[in-house]
Amino acid sequence: MNRPYMVPGTCREGFQTVPGIRSSVPKIYTRGTTMKNRLKPDLFLNTVYELDTGVLKREGIEAIIVDIDNTLVSWDTKLPDEKVTGLVCRLASEDFKICILSNNTKKRVEEFNKDLKLPAIHKAVKPSKMAFKRAMKLMDSKVKNTAVIGDQLFTDVLGGNRLGLFTILVSPISSKEFIWTRLVRLLERLILKKIK
Repeated sequence: MNRPYMVPGTCREGFQTVPGIRSSVPKIYTRGTTMKNRLKPDLFLNTVYELDTGVLKREGIEAIIVDIDNTLVSWDTKLPDEKVTGLVCRLASEDFKICILSNNTKKRVEEFNKDLKLPAIHKAVKPSKMAFKRAMKLMDSKVKNTAVIGDQLFTDVLGGNRLGLFTILVSPISSKEFIWTRLVRLLERLILKKIK
């Protein structure tokens, strides 16, 4: 019998989850298409907190790679809030492994992850395949049972799709971002109009 994957120092017995954390049936769900567009996610969500773990379990997902900025918290939020902790605890209680994968700096990732104590990779250079492979190695997971959650098509979704992972695109939490990211968002919006 496999031991449950728990997050040290974060989750306790009887923890409370955040209300409204589960979603209804996802608007678009495309896994299994034969000519999969590398920029088309398998699942679109308004927010990571709408994540329905039932969908993941039906797809055989056991491990989750997740971005920080504008996915879990806004770009300028330094520490995880109660919603992040609640999500991490809920996923851990359902035996999902979790790894943070961020293009941000070591300082940013380590500060955010100080209390969560999740496996984490900084300066990932997404959409590099190597970054996602490193994350899977940390979780001891495989392509067939790993999902990626992020807010950007050209880093999170493209990187995950290049390996054949289950990709989930969420709407960015905040419009406050690096100047380069704001420029990329213009192109993202054009592409999203075609693939949604």
